[in-house]
Amino acid sequence: MSSPTDQDPDFPPLVMTFAASDPSGGAGIQADILTLASMGCHPLSVLTAITVQDTMGVEALQAIDADWVADQARCLLEDMPIDAFKIGALGSVENIAAIAEILSDYPDVPLVLDPVLASGRGDELANDEMLHAMRELLLPQTTILTPNSLEARRLADTDDEEEPSLSVCAQRLVEIGCEFVLITGTHESTPQVINTLYGKNGVVRTDTWQRLPGTYHGSGCTLASAIAAMLANGLELPEAVREAQDYTWHTLQKA
Repeated sequence: MSSPTDQDPDFPPLVMTFAASDPSGGAGIQADILTLASMGCHPLSVLTAITVQDTMGVEALQAIDADWVADQARCLLEDMPIDAFKIGALGSVENIAAIAEILSDYPDVPLVLDPVLASGRGDELANDEMLHAMRELLLPQTTILTPNSLEARRLADTDDEEEPSLSVCAQRLVEIGCEFVLITGTHESTPQVINTLYGKNGVVRTDTWQRLPGTYHGSGCTLASAIAAMLANGLELPEAVREAQDYTWHTLQKA
């Protein structure tokens, strides 16, 4: 696929994001748009769901009809070449299937998948049927998956009687089909936040960050969008992950 950046270095890379709307502007498609634009990309937004939420949690979610989701994306894809895809909250199994079908037509475009399974408060945003659909349809097409530790354990769905280690979860997710898995340590009880990038041969890199006080709304959306922006700008994946973490940490520090 040709890219606008191959034709004109002054043309911003185009990143398509599939995500839910967050009226607070702190997470969801609004956070994606802000992040991508601030990193020199032009964001193309495909709405998957409407939410009733504030910075504390999600009160309600209404998925957009899957045909509407597909039509939003196809309309843009027939008009503009895309440099990267980013996926956030999906809303329904039908949306997962529709998006997976679209992505299968663009195997050479990097895909960043942020598996938004719950709000920061713990409000459920993905049921078991959606998790199964993500494993079957999206993970095999994913360049990099960016779960927190809780999401990694749910998605890995290991048969271990005891809670599996994060390295075991990462191995399982890579076996399912993800090229890379970045497991963030924001939900762990460690003094510092430890983020680990895994590939098919194990750990690729580990980055440690000062744990900032308080809680933050939309940090996962920001990180995944920042990675997509870096990939769209041509960075190799390990470097893109490092630069995106640095951007996200400093954004949270100033929040």
